[in-house]
Amino acid sequence: MSPQPSTPRGRVRDILPALHLGKYTPGPLNSLTDVPGVLVNTSSIRTEDGQVNTGLTAILPRKDWADYSSLAGVFRFNGCGEMTGAHWINETGLLTSPVILTSTSAVGDAYRGVLEYCFRHHRSKEGGEMELFIFPVVAETFDGYLSDMSRFAVTPEHVIRCIEDAGASMEEARAVPEGNTGGGTGMICHRHKGGTGSSSRLVEGFDAHDGRPTTYTVAALVQANYGSPENLRVGGIPVGQILAEGSRNPTTRRNDDGARKDGSIIIVLATDAPLLPVQLQRLATRATVGLAKVGGYGSNTSGDIFLAFSTANKIPVQQVSMATPPAAAAAAAAAAAAAEVTPLTPKPLWVQMTDNDTITGLFEAAADATEEAILNSIFMAESMTGYKGRHVDALDLGRVKEIVNKRI
Repeated sequence: MSPQPSTPRGRVRDILPALHLGKYTPGPLNSLTDVPGVLVNTSSIRTEDGQVNTGLTAILPRKDWADYSSLAGVFRFNGCGEMTGAHWINETGLLTSPVILTSTSAVGDAYRGVLEYCFRHHRSKEGGEMELFIFPVVAETFDGYLSDMSRFAVTPEHVIRCIEDAGASMEEARAVPEGNTGGGTGMICHRHKGGTGSSSRLVEGFDAHDGRPTTYTVAALVQANYGSPENLRVGGIPVGQILAEGSRNPTTRRNDDGARKDGSIIIVLATDAPLLPVQLQRLATRATVGLAKVGGYGSNTSGDIFLAFSTANKIPVQQVSMATPPAAAAAAAAAAAAAEVTPLTPKPLWVQMTDNDTITGLFEAAADATEEAILNSIFMAESMTGYKGRHVDALDLGRVKEIVNKRI
């Protein structure tokens, strides 16, 4: 076990203020919640005996997500992982669910938790059925090195409370807690303690309504649990390789790394720029650039799945009715008359999109925000001793400062 690093934890911009992290300015919070309307809550679950170190992160695309879908796209860089609901997003281009990030062992309970939340808060008064059509979106990374997954510590009730608390935080935007928090509580990144990280970028553009200059936000939230130590790069500097060369027994370290499965990373991108689903899929693809800049290669056993959504367009959520005839016919007729929507009668919706010839700035911002979010997840994480006494050190920020400041 290595001694605790003496340098206090801090975000990468605080520790390395001279480091170049792209040409775009961060938002006020430098966090996913800089995108107007996006809500995030984290919940960590840790037992006194140190054997459980897990949790979940709930992302609400908008306060009224149960009434209005967001356009969305998914990109799979490497598929050794899970993101439920991705097939439906790819089919329709719609995100109609909270996004839950958690442990591999908690996917089922998180999925059930989203559904139970909907039954509690979106159930019809007449028949008691759920009113909205939903496939919960739950993504995972493996925290079994530091947490006893066999205890199935995350329960549906945890998920319900996390969603409720996220929805209650509307009064003032708050930065997403980082490091050992939420779904990232027990995660490891480049063999250092990893976890949850976030960042944002501001991109100048034009308003879709009046053509006046405006500012769009592109932001990233990551659950980082991947990578070998030698591949870690900070601002293009091979910090991991330099640290490995300076370690007392690099051969032992390499052998230990080779015996352990490379982990995964989930990346969620949000923006208020008006993008169509195919454009959002392209935006999600650019998260790969940010991942590569930190040293992620998408190894064979890594689950690298990226989701991007836009809050610019509000698409009415599909409502469902389980009433039995003749009540079903009457209900359908009433709904059609009120909303002028029937499955067999196409009804256009007005949506905004960004001219593809002007989209590159958003792509660059997505890559830069992803890079910084990953670094924040590592820089903010603290050393942890967990399941079976296994210990993972936090990245030594003092050494990182020495290495980077000599080279910039």
